[in-house]
Amino acid sequence: MKREELIKKWLDHNLSTEEQIAFEQLEDYDDLIKMNTALRDFKAPEYSSDQAYQTLKSKLKSKKTHSNQWLKPFLRIAAVLAIGFSIYYYTTTLDTTVGTLIAQQTTVALPDNSTVELNANSTVTFNESKWSNTRAIQLEGEAFFKVAKGQKFDVITSDGIVSVLGTQFNVKQRESFFEVTCYEGLVAVTHNNKTTTLKPGHSFVIIDGKLLANEKENAVQPQWLHGESSFKSVPLKYVIAEFENQYNQTIITKNIDLSRLFTGSFTHNNLDLALKSVTIPLNLSYSKSGKSILLKRE
Repeated sequence: MKREELIKKWLDHNLSTEEQIAFEQLEDYDDLIKMNTALRDFKAPEYSSDQAYQTLKSKLKSKKTHSNQWLKPFLRIAAVLAIGFSIYYYTTTLDTTVGTLIAQQTTVALPDNSTVELNANSTVTFNESKWSNTRAIQLEGEAFFKVAKGQKFDVITSDGIVSVLGTQFNVKQRESFFEVTCYEGLVAVTHNNKTTTLKPGHSFVIIDGKLLANEKENAVQPQWLHGESSFKSVPLKYVIAEFENQYNQTIITKNIDLSRLFTGSFTHNNLDLALKSVTIPLNLSYSKSGKSILLKRE
C-alpha cells in the first residue's frame, strides 16, 4: 500500500493488522507519533484535513520530478504538520455519545456541570468542543436533566425540541411516545412548530400522535430514578415496552388488547413482583420460559 494511503487510514483509525505493521515501518513513523502526542492539547482554528492532504499529495508528486535535496526534509516537515493539524481537527470535532443497555442506568456529566441521568436503553449525544457556544444534546430514550443556569439548553429528539435556561426536567422519547415533565423552573417544548411552556409539575404528552391532558404532579423527580416505572392512563403496549427496557426479557402477548389503559407502577429489581403489579390490575396471567414471558387473559 502507498505511503499516502497508509497515513490516511491511520488518521481514520482504520488500519488492519498488516497495514499497522507497514505503517510502523515508515521512515518518519517516530515523527508522526511524536507530533500526534504533542498536538493533543494544541488549539488551532478550523482546518480542513482533506484540503491539507490534497496539498501535501501534490507536493509528494512533484517530489518525483525534482532532484533538489533540500526539498525532502521540507516535505517531511510539511507532512508531519499537516497530519498534526488533521489529528487535532479530527479529535476535536467528534461528538460524544453515551448509551445504556437493558436494565442499566448511568449519569453523564456535561461540560457546564449540568448532569443527565440516563434511563435504560437510552442514548445521548453532544459535542464537547462546541458546548460553550451551543448547549445542545440529542436524546433517544429517556433522561432526567439538571441544567446549570446559562444560555439556552436544548434537548433534541425526533418528536420535538425541549428548551430551557436552567431547570430540572424529564424527557422520554420512544416509538410513538413523547413525554416531557417539568420539575423545576420553566420548560419550553416545541412540537410540530408549536411551542408549549410547562411550569413545575406539568407535563406535555404525545402518544400515538395525540396530545393528552395530564394532571399536575407533586413529585420532585421521576420515579424511575428510584427504581420504579410509573404510568397514568398509558396504553399497555408502552408499559410492556418499558418493562422490556428494565428487564432482560421478551414479552409475548396472547389475546390481549394492547390499547387498554394502565395506571400503576412496577419495580425494577424484582421480576415476579413487577409482573404481578402489571397483570393483577388487568386480570391477566403470565408464565415464564427462559428469557420469554407470555401474557394472556385469565
